Amino acid sequence: MINNQANRYRRHKRVRSKVKGTDKLPRLCVFRSSKHIYAQLIDDQKGKTLVSASDLDIKNAKPKKELSGKALNAYQVGQVLAEKAIKNKLEKIVFDRGGYKYHGRVKALAEGAREAGLKF
Repeated sequence: MINNQANRYRRHKRVRSKVKGTDKLPRLCVFRSSKHIYAQLIDDQKGKTLVSASDLDIKNAKPKKELSGKALNAYQVGQVLAEKAIKNKLEKIVFDRGGYKYHGRVKALAEGAREAGLKF
C-alpha cells in the first residue's frame, strides 16, 4: 500500500513538471510538516535558493483576525518571505504548492505573500 508521503511526492512531481523558476521569476516552494511550515524562493536554472522563511523566523508580522494557530503562522511566514523578496527586488513569482492541496496553511501562506506585495 502506498502511503501519504509517496502520494504527495507523486503530486509534487506532477506540479514541478509545469512550474519552473528563473532568476527574474523564482518559484515559491512550500513545505509543510506537522508542526512547522517553510517557504523559499528558488531559481531552478542555477539551482539556488534566493530567499527563505519559516515559522521559526516570524516575530513581528501583522496578524490576520480570521486565522489562528498554524494557519496564522503560515500567513505570517508568507508576509516575512514577501518582505525579504521585495528587498531583493523580486516582485513576481510562480507558486509551487509542493503537492499539497491549496487550502489551510498553504493557502494562508500564499495570501500572506500576496498581501505583502508579491504577485503570482
